[in-house]
Amino acid sequence: MRLVCLAAMAALLLAQGAQAQSKPAGLTKILEAELSRFAGPGGPYHAGVYIKHLGTGEVAQVRGDDTFDSASTIKVVILVMAFQMADQKKLNLSERYTIKDSDLRTGSGIFQYHDPGLNPTLRDVLTEMVITSDNAATDIMLAKVGGKDAVNAWLKQNGYTVSHLNHSVYTVRRVRYERIDPKYASLTPEDIYALGTSNTRFTASRKDLIAQVAADVRAKPDGQRILNVRSLSEDWLAIVTPAEMGRLLESIESGTIASKAACDEMKRMMRAQQAGTRKIPHWLSVPVAHKTGENNEVTNDIGMIYAKSGTIIMSIYSGGYTGLAGDADDRLGAVARLVVEYFDGVQ
Repeated sequence: MRLVCLAAMAALLLAQGAQAQSKPAGLTKILEAELSRFAGPGGPYHAGVYIKHLGTGEVAQVRGDDTFDSASTIKVVILVMAFQMADQKKLNLSERYTIKDSDLRTGSGIFQYHDPGLNPTLRDVLTEMVITSDNAATDIMLAKVGGKDAVNAWLKQNGYTVSHLNHSVYTVRRVRYERIDPKYASLTPEDIYALGTSNTRFTASRKDLIAQVAADVRAKPDGQRILNVRSLSEDWLAIVTPAEMGRLLESIESGTIASKAACDEMKRMMRAQQAGTRKIPHWLSVPVAHKTGENNEVTNDIGMIYAKSGTIIMSIYSGGYTGLAGDADDRLGAVARLVVEYFDGVQ
């Protein structure tokens, strides 16, 4: 019997040794090599990634403390704040909110395509903010949690020393028109929406404004790029680092940032993500809960990968890419596949 046990132990040790030998030398080196491939017709571009395996505690990062344009990934901060307030009975997520003309935003999201007077619950609004990255939902919930100053105070109080919200969705768009001409500082949310929509309910009464803006953009050197690309960090929706956003995700996954029920609901929303299928989840066969972010020349994704070996936190950012957006998204997916293969073995 003793010989059988010893033989079994030896076989197990041999198997573990073989598995260890087959594991790549180091995840950081793998990530460095893969991120060096982040280039398009215009050459290499800025990318950073933070990885943590919650089962083993292993951490790897490349430019994890660099700053990036958050795009819509900052919406996870608003999500957490809303659920904390719900835990504290300061916000009722079953309360209904009637969406007004001044709430509508162009870009991602579905609320802008509904008839006036849509009356979702705040939980519905949060859900759309996450799964369709709805920009109208974002500014509604930003106001509900106290606005930009409240978000930045929360970040500082919770030890996020770099991440910082610069704008609402409304103001991040308005400031670019101001760069075309300072007179556009007076544009209302309805004006901004009219400049980016084909909805005649907004455009018909603003034909002169739309024509004037178009003329001013043409007259401004590099005017179209000023509108489309956030070249200055102060024009970004928010400034974040991959490591800080990774730490925020870990607090959701571990259930330490809010009640267990609240964290479970946040993860449920993130697992229902409707965008970014070519990003983290692209080549994976395991579940992913994530939040994407993108604008012109920027593509990001942050989330929890529920790998066979345990949960992996992944926070990846890139800015300044040229070429096709799909190719830039694919590179995020390729990194995710390498990370999962590192921990789980080849799928």
